[in-house]
Amino acid sequence: MSRSTKTRLQTPSEFLHLSGIEYFQFEEDFVEENVRCIPMIVRFKMDAAGIKLRLSEWSKFNVEERVLLAVKPCSTILETKVYNDYLNGLIFKYTGTLGTPMKVDMNPPWAQHNPITEQLAERINKEGVTLSIGQWQGLSNLQRFALLKLCREGHESKNFIKALKEFEIVVDENMYVLS
Repeated sequence: MSRSTKTRLQTPSEFLHLSGIEYFQFEEDFVEENVRCIPMIVRFKMDAAGIKLRLSEWSKFNVEERVLLAVKPCSTILETKVYNDYLNGLIFKYTGTLGTPMKVDMNPPWAQHNPITEQLAERINKEGVTLSIGQWQGLSNLQRFALLKLCREGHESKNFIKALKEFEIVVDENMYVLS
């Protein structure tokens, strides 16, 4: 790894101390091909807005644009439309094409307080951890969203245990579970 790459990766992201958003410590490790990955708060809003954003597109945005995507509201129908338009505008600005549309789940699993999805339950069991309904319900929407994204097979799954620890579902390296 070159000196400049190593320094860049050791520099905290622009989201780490940003007020007004939920950002997780484990996300500081989200680096792929020397680019810090899209934070969960932005992915959460992209899902609501119905746009898939590629890492190659994300990496072209400047810091101010990335921060605005994190803090820009996306809760109401109007806010979601404005967010969609803004994100599509950024993608077009840098690539000459619009973002890839995706279906918006009107009843996403992270919004359901009961039951835990089968995929998450399987991953939790595979790790030797238990997650009670009470613990699941005590998580924020973004924490539930993150666990559901991280429990899937793929490059992010390495951060699954880190997220469980950060969310205080697992309290130490030996996998002791909160009661």
